[in-house]
Amino acid sequence: MTELTDLLTVLARHRGFLRHTVRGITEEQARLTPTVSALSLGGLIKHVRTTEETWLRFAIGGAELMQSVQADWADGHRLLPEETLEAELKRYEETAARTEEVVATLDLDQAHPLPVAPWFEQGASWSTRRVLLHLIAETSQHAGHADIIRETIDGQKTMG
Repeated sequence: MTELTDLLTVLARHRGFLRHTVRGITEEQARLTPTVSALSLGGLIKHVRTTEETWLRFAIGGAELMQSVQADWADGHRLLPEETLEAELKRYEETAARTEEVVATLDLDQAHPLPVAPWFEQGASWSTRRVLLHLIAETSQHAGHADIIRETIDGQKTMG
């Protein structure tokens, strides 16, 4: 196996954990926020998908391309009334396929300076490899959040 294959395999596994966590829930359950946080299962799927899309743009064209689509901070973690879990899952699947297709054409060592923001190390650059590692961490962390939310909703333990 190549390094890229390893990275994409791990990312796919954690995407699978996240998707498995929402299997069999209703639209109403997808919108519930049963913990003290404002996170919902559907909102987590949406957030992880848009985060992956954002970082893919960065891997392709750096900060400028990354920031070419305005982030929706207010609604980026919740399903809007016109959005459905099914549609978000389909979009997430499409995003995953696009990520895998595009990163296969990129050099893992290709790096871009991070955007200027208080949460990024000033003057740092991230390679395509670092982007993939970040996506693995982000997806894994939110799969864990989703597992807690799902267990709170109906007692289903999807990751343990």
